[in-house]
Amino acid sequence: MRDWLSHRVVSSPDDTALVRAEDGEAWSYTDLDRLVAETAGRLVAHGLGEGDRIGVLTPPYVGTVGLVHATMRIGATFVPLGQELTSREIAARIDRTDLDAVVCAEPTEPTATDAASEIEGVPVYSVDDPTSADVTGIHDVAPASLDPPEWEFGDPLCVLFTSGTTGDPKPVPLTAGNVYSSAVASAFRLGVEADDRWLVSLSLHHMGGLAPVYRSVLYGTTLVLREGFDAGGTADDIDAYDVTGVSLVPTMLRQMLDRRGTLSDSLRVVLLGGAPAPAELIERCRDYSVPAHPTYGMTEAASQITTATPRQTRDRIETVGRPLFGTDVTVVGDDGDPVDPGETGEIVVSGPTITPGYLDDTGGGSPEAVGGGDAAAPDNGDDGDAAAPDVDLNGIDPATLDRSDFGPHGLHTGDVGRFGDDGYLHVLNRVDDRIISGGENVEPGEVADVLREYAEVDDVAVVGLDDEVWGERVAALLAVGDRFPSVTTDPAGNDPAATDPAEDVAATDEASQGDRATGEGVDEGAEPTVEVGDIGPAPIDEAAFVAFARERLAGFKIPKTVAYVEELPRTVSGTVDREATRTVLRERGADPRESADADLETAGFEPAEPAEPPDGTDTGSAGDAGGDGTAQETGDAEVEIDDAEAVAAESDDEPSAADSGRHRDEDDEAGATADDEAETTADDEAETTADEDS
Repeated sequence: MRDWLSHRVVSSPDDTALVRAEDGEAWSYTDLDRLVAETAGRLVAHGLGEGDRIGVLTPPYVGTVGLVHATMRIGATFVPLGQELTSREIAARIDRTDLDAVVCAEPTEPTATDAASEIEGVPVYSVDDPTSADVTGIHDVAPASLDPPEWEFGDPLCVLFTSGTTGDPKPVPLTAGNVYSSAVASAFRLGVEADDRWLVSLSLHHMGGLAPVYRSVLYGTTLVLREGFDAGGTADDIDAYDVTGVSLVPTMLRQMLDRRGTLSDSLRVVLLGGAPAPAELIERCRDYSVPAHPTYGMTEAASQITTATPRQTRDRIETVGRPLFGTDVTVVGDDGDPVDPGETGEIVVSGPTITPGYLDDTGGGSPEAVGGGDAAAPDNGDDGDAAAPDVDLNGIDPATLDRSDFGPHGLHTGDVGRFGDDGYLHVLNRVDDRIISGGENVEPGEVADVLREYAEVDDVAVVGLDDEVWGERVAALLAVGDRFPSVTTDPAGNDPAATDPAEDVAATDEASQGDRATGEGVDEGAEPTVEVGDIGPAPIDEAAFVAFARERLAGFKIPKTVAYVEELPRTVSGTVDREATRTVLRERGADPRESADADLETAGFEPAEPAEPPDGTDTGSAGDAGGDGTAQETGDAEVEIDDAEAVAAESDDEPSAADSGRHRDEDDEAGATADDEAETTADDEAETTADEDS
């Protein structure tokens, strides 16, 4: 088939394809098709076309949606690049994916040019008027004529990044078949209605934000696009545009409920992923008739793997539901064999939504033409081994794909979970130590490698600590050698050199950070470690250390908690004792950044100010939209919602009670009716799926 938009515009030319939330401007499918045709023609005129990989570093705006479809129209692979990443991180991704070009916009041009300058032969184009001589304006040439190629299900549609168990972000190719199959399975689980409107406020470089862009064209529904997340503004947009579905990470939803109390009656799906949804949040949604659908997904699965409906979470509040249609989920033990229901093990997934493998370090081969793939999606069934699918993947040689995470039952996710006797999946934690902060995946190894480059740090261990706002926060224990005892004195004036803190992690009275132990709690009020009163200064220049990290890491990867030791605590085998590391950080850790406002970096957006549930009186105004907000691929987990991303700081408006009070005053019968309608759809879907399986 040709690109999906070219088919949709024939069947639904006058239907609304896209609405810009900031001003309400709308595009029909005919309007969107014209925009895409012009953009695609200009890309071709610049020499780009079939088989090329095009990196896109633009804000989450209408032009980016156009680029998603324009790359498909010319037979190229779409490679989104996160605008919150540093030029160093972008350069690494350009190199890993062997990009043929990078497309930027005015706000992202400096990062794009800095990154591309490190990789020979990668041109940079801008959708705006360039400010650098090294950048070419896409509009500098007239559109060339197009002969859109035919896509096969085996052709790679996009390449997204996720963190891998080795510590390096992994490039994940998703085929047209992967994304198409995911859209079909999602429709079976969530349902699709003719007047559906899906709001996207997540980053378009995570699958949680990108998937609705593809799905809306396949379904013929409307995409409502926000250029950044704002809790109050996003909630208001749901009401203003009669939004029926939205993808969020738990932190986002909590902020929205704090601001507005509840959400619009128009909603029938709140897809909640990218991080575990706390039980109290699910209960809160149930109390206020918010149709939360906790989901478990990942970039490698093109979004959802399992999703629970509101009815299914009523008696199973921590479940993420059952597998979507066509997806097989197996829980295996240490020996790789499936375990019985109720037993924990690693979650392994297979099916038509699963990536055929990761790109290797060379980018996976030379680009070829679209259309060489098998007409069926790659089969990642459980009867094979780790061999790659026998398909030609648009210039990706299957033999070069990294399938080391695949086994007889499919892709090993690195997540620990269990199935109940009723077939519902519960996800418990990571097999490895990956940190998920506000929906963003953070690989400790990547952060540690960067921090070890700092001259005053001998070694470092990076772990995640529980955080009531972000789920987890990045924490780093820094080994500073003899710098540690030379600057440390306890309140009694004793010589701390006599005691090795790594050997006695409970000795908080000898900690260089002072007596600010929090136990298992959250360091919400952590002050910079340079302000330690009688205990003395930190053993390194923390301002310089944080500046060093900011130049090399995205904001959400910068440690929010640090502590110091002479040497890292280790086990008898010589490996870092991660539990001892966490204990030191809980008892002695503090925030090295200059103010509590640095929370904005932790996972990309500022926590909402707590608000009492509205009492039905209108005391506030809509939150201001704006900023460069994005999020995870929840998930980027997805929800890869991964990634909630860098988003706008919240406005200071009070919760608007005009809408939320209305919901709180509804009688139980009305609330139950709304819930039952959503749940009836879920039951029908489950029965339909069962029939189709048979």
